[in-house]
Amino acid sequence: MPSDAELTFADHMGRFYARRYGFPPMVGRLIGYLSVCDPPDQSIGELAEALLASRSAIAGAVKGLEALHVVRRSRAAGERMDRVLIDLSSPRAMGMDISEYEELREMAHEGLEVLQDAPIERRAVLLEVCAFADFLLEQIPRMQQEWEARRAAMVAAGELLHRAEYRGQR
Repeated sequence: MPSDAELTFADHMGRFYARRYGFPPMVGRLIGYLSVCDPPDQSIGELAEALLASRSAIAGAVKGLEALHVVRRSRAAGERMDRVLIDLSSPRAMGMDISEYEELREMAHEGLEVLQDAPIERRAVLLEVCAFADFLLEQIPRMQQEWEARRAAMVAAGELLHRAEYRGQR
């Protein structure tokens, strides 16, 4: 049974993700709870019971977070149910997925083709979106490399764990 502090934290995360990203509150609550629960991997039923939510609400939140590569499901040999776990191993989970900016740049270029003969004032928004996307496409890979180097140094110093060691996982 989760503590009041764990549930309060999950609720705070739910409000944060709803306010900042427009996510349904259950998505943020699930991220928050999976960040503090023990054991770190939980079944849909356990999550529903802990968060006082329906199994369908939890399943929907898990599905959305799987699409964002923030959680993963696993099933131990002989188990009949999936277990859900936070997974920070993908660039997308850490906010460093460049594919959305590649797509944004492509759309901006498409709009610029539509407006190719228009005055710069009419193209200004798309020019800036394209320039911003190009900037992010240059910077995010550099930031990701810097983060991985910093993270490796923190692991070596004992300040962070290898991801496989999170909360007793192996």
